[in-house]
Amino acid sequence: MVAISLDKLLVLQERDSKRLTLEQQLKAVPREIAAIEGRIAAEKAAIETAKTEWRELESQKKQLEMEIGSAEEKIARYRTQQSQVRKNDEYQALTHEIDTTQATIGALEEKEIAVMISIDEAKKKFAAAEAELKQNINGHEAKIRTLRERETHLLTDVKAAQDTVAAARLEVPAPQLKIYDRIASKPGHPVCVPVTAARCGGCHLKVSANVEMEARKLEEVTTCDQCGRVVYWAS
Repeated sequence: MVAISLDKLLVLQERDSKRLTLEQQLKAVPREIAAIEGRIAAEKAAIETAKTEWRELESQKKQLEMEIGSAEEKIARYRTQQSQVRKNDEYQALTHEIDTTQATIGALEEKEIAVMISIDEAKKKFAAAEAELKQNINGHEAKIRTLRERETHLLTDVKAAQDTVAAARLEVPAPQLKIYDRIASKPGHPVCVPVTAARCGGCHLKVSANVEMEARKLEEVTTCDQCGRVVYWAS
């Protein structure tokens, strides 16, 4: 392989490497946006949980109010019945029912107070979480806008990089380009690496004496007998 062909292969490799880097960055953008959207969804879910807790407590309060109201109606009925009975034992029985129901009301009112305190705490928790969410969402949305802009710029950069790669490919002789493409299709970059101290610059393993000699001559494409990369002598 003549020196000029090596130069052209190295130019192609440099442009190809830049293209790959830009394409990887472009592919990463949707993942980054999805991750941020996932955080927004999680924070909104936390807000909904706080709201649900608050609503459940409000429902408990209403249920207790209904039970207290029902018990108070019972007491009113018992008092009406007391005014109508003639027998002392019937009067005493109603008095017992009134006392029992009043005790029930007292217990319900204690529960209601506890629930009302919990409601106040839930309201504060919800308000704080909502304020934090709005602040966080503003930050998240700003990051997403920045990523969208980056995606737009990367699309342009990738297209330009692809064009420069296409131009560089036209300069490389077909047989050498075929070898380049075969190696480039495998995981691992770069394709062309120097031989230094009898070791491949790609896999860092020792190359054979014949490979080292051919790499020095630069008369044809020489590949590492370990990893298959194109090798050239590093003068």
